[in-house]
Amino acid sequence: MTEENAKQNFYQKWKRISRRIRVPLGFLFAVLYFWLARPDFDSLLGSLVLVAPGLVLRGYASGYVKKNAELTTTGPYAYTRNPLYLGSILIAFGFALAARNFWIAIALVLLFVAIYMPVIYGEEEYLHAHFPGYDDYARRVPRLFPRLKVQRDVVVGSFSFELYRKHREYNSLLGSIGIYLALIVRVALWRMVQWR
Repeated sequence: MTEENAKQNFYQKWKRISRRIRVPLGFLFAVLYFWLARPDFDSLLGSLVLVAPGLVLRGYASGYVKKNAELTTTGPYAYTRNPLYLGSILIAFGFALAARNFWIAIALVLLFVAIYMPVIYGEEEYLHAHFPGYDDYARRVPRLFPRLKVQRDVVVGSFSFELYRKHREYNSLLGSIGIYLALIVRVALWRMVQWR
């Protein structure tokens, strides 16, 4: 086996592993997050600059995507091929800002590179294999960070609340509210301890 084949083999295995471990790693990261977080009310308020747009983007994207049924190129998908992941990144780094801990931000970068990039590449391979128009779409639209202008011939499409509900994207909002409540309790308890 050549070195190139060995690398490709490792990459294919890691893509499968990363897909399986991303949720358990998320729970492990949540424990680490709450242990290391040192929020205050200013950091919680400031974090909304990233968390709120991330939630809006995820919600908006979920109302367009028809997973595994068709290639979605309208709505936010006309600007970036991965608006759901971009929304998740905004939310995650917003909560890193809320936590006021450099190590949380470093851990997020590592998790994204090691886990989410291989997942994104795997999804791209699936889309390439199943949707003939994907290669053209991928040439026109950036993978993650959005372009600012959309070509004139792009079909606009329309948001579907039915798809939003089907994808249960409201869970992102509920989860974010839960994290904020936990952080607010932590700030309040810390202040009570300091006042004694």
